[in-house]
Amino acid sequence: MKLAVGSDHCGYELKLVLKPVMEKLGCEITDYGCHSLEPVDFPDVVRNVCEGIRSGKQDRAIIVCGTGVGAAIAANKIPGIRASVCHDIHTAHQCVEHDDVNVMCIGAQIVGAWLAEDLIASFLNARFSTEDHFQRRVRKLHDIELEAARELQDKN
Repeated sequence: MKLAVGSDHCGYELKLVLKPVMEKLGCEITDYGCHSLEPVDFPDVVRNVCEGIRSGKQDRAIIVCGTGVGAAIAANKIPGIRASVCHDIHTAHQCVEHDDVNVMCIGAQIVGAWLAEDLIASFLNARFSTEDHFQRRVRKLHDIELEAARELQDKN
């Protein structure tokens, strides 16, 4: 799997610990930053990570920040992205299976490396369900996204 990875300065150290775990799981990683403990604005990193998915260069993404919340908010503003904060194993796989989530956000100040490893494995091994009701619901999410874009365009 081709995986986009990113962090802000709060998630930088955990990201460094987790990258070898992702590689061991067979992922080809592209790291979109940040690359030090120097403070950065997480929306900039999130935008770059998500562009990797939108362009088709990567299949999924993992973003590590302080709580995962800011990264998830930023990612969900980007068309075609479905992001979830994942701090438990059930959410890490179910978000993919039921909602076709393509970006997992982890809070480095919330979970440690051991749990984060299990979250990543659960997220990466999950597959979107072929059941009709899940497919239908994700199409509706896409429709909401298109309607919002049209409304915004009409206002301009």
